[in-house]
Amino acid sequence: MPMKLIDGKAIAAQIKEEIAKEVQQIKAKGGKTPHLAAVLVGHDGGSETYVANKVKACEAVGFKSTLIRLEEEVTEEELLHRVDQLNNDPDIDGFIVQLPLPKHISEAKITEAIDYRKDVDGFHPVNVGRMSLGMPCFLSATPSGILELLKRYKIETQGKHCVILGRSNIVGKPAAMLMMQKSYPGDSTVTVCHSRTPDIKEITLQADIIIAALGVPEFLTGDMVKEGAVVIDVGTTRVPSNKTRSGFKLTGDIKFDEVAPKCAYITPVPGGVGPMTIVSLLKNTLLAGKKEIYPD
Repeated sequence: MPMKLIDGKAIAAQIKEEIAKEVQQIKAKGGKTPHLAAVLVGHDGGSETYVANKVKACEAVGFKSTLIRLEEEVTEEELLHRVDQLNNDPDIDGFIVQLPLPKHISEAKITEAIDYRKDVDGFHPVNVGRMSLGMPCFLSATPSGILELLKRYKIETQGKHCVILGRSNIVGKPAAMLMMQKSYPGDSTVTVCHSRTPDIKEITLQADIIIAALGVPEFLTGDMVKEGAVVIDVGTTRVPSNKTRSGFKLTGDIKFDEVAPKCAYITPVPGGVGPMTIVSLLKNTLLAGKKEIYPD
């Protein structure tokens, strides 16, 4: 069976069109335009790019968007005050505080301060708890994007062995919970491996589906994957390269040239999971705007 490349860019473009259409219908009926706000603290290059892309994506689908920039020196108290203002602003349907935050600010404290009904990043304990119980909630963006790719490519997940590499709160843990749930995509037998797991290769060789989210460039090699596996690469590490103008290239957790020939489906880096993450945020913002998950 020939290997199929999962094109996250194309799927993301398709979903953006669907969202834009729905926003037009909402506006035509005199409804409220969904409004997303993003808070950016400091000047981290990666975060700047992410936030700029999120704002651009909002404009593309017809949302309103607001970018709030705060200096690196902002105090935790000032940031909490800003979060409180956004919680109480009736025009703002959803907002995100871009992570990572400067060392002197507790990320947990800020995340918990966000009104879970506006938590379109899906990081608030209420949304995480509801997700683990299979209740309606805002799903965290990257795992939600991964599931959407599996669904749009009609990849079979029921009864399959899904191995997740990485146990982060942002990808590994939520992806494991979603792949276990009694639904499609889901109904998989899930194994989570991490930096303390011995004999990872023995486990990945049994996997029908591998979701690699370790942040270790080219960790998964050809000899760790069985024929016909589905491989989703969440890794995006900037690795020095003399082949690009920037002097860097984005590298996934998978040694693509070795792994791809064995796969039934595989995501590239860039252009696989990345574009889906922003689309998931847009989907959550639309749901927030329509008050679909948490009616007032």
